[in-house]
Amino acid sequence: MRWVIDPVSGEHVDDRPPRGPAPARLPLLSPGSLSDEQRLLYEALTGGPRAGDRLPPFMADESGRLLGPFNAMLYSPSVGLPLQDLGAALRFRTAFTKREREIATLVVAAHVRSDYEWYAHERIGRRAGLRDDEMDALREGRAPMFADVRERVVYEATRQLVAEDDLGDAVFTEAAATLGRPALVELVTLVGYYRALALQMRVFRVGVPDGMTPPEWPAEDGAADD
Repeated sequence: MRWVIDPVSGEHVDDRPPRGPAPARLPLLSPGSLSDEQRLLYEALTGGPRAGDRLPPFMADESGRLLGPFNAMLYSPSVGLPLQDLGAALRFRTAFTKREREIATLVVAAHVRSDYEWYAHERIGRRAGLRDDEMDALREGRAPMFADVRERVVYEATRQLVAEDDLGDAVFTEAAATLGRPALVELVTLVGYYRALALQMRVFRVGVPDGMTPPEWPAEDGAADD
């Protein structure tokens, strides 16, 4: 058991983060309550390529309040604005196909067990052409049977990045040769970006939208011993 000292009482308390759903720590911000800076960010998010003709249901509720990592971005527009621009660049302005991009994103989501990240990108991945068996394998931490060489390399490089925070010489060489060095820079950045969003959502207790079912993660090793 992990203990920390309560800063108010001075007592030792068990402060492990909860495993299951917990109340969100950042209230959803109403569009009508936003400051000028927040409004600029809101419009960049809702008027950009993420939204298309209309906001997807995983991005905003019926009142227009942003969900997932986007609500957290509104709390600090000076950080949120460049962060959302980086996210847009990674989703819409890289050398990857839609399938390749979603394979990498889903590997990150599964590794960190980010409910919202998986929930949103499972839907984006389906639109990109990922099959159920491929997504089941990614969610369960198994290597999918990708026929495309580039997709296999994206998967293996992302898997090693999230597991080891590095790339071994063999994987780096293969990825650089198959994807190209510019794409490899983009892939490493993509992994860091989605890990950062997953950390935010873990700290702020952001889960899937109300009424939606979170993903079923495989049992963790040693979970029964806690």
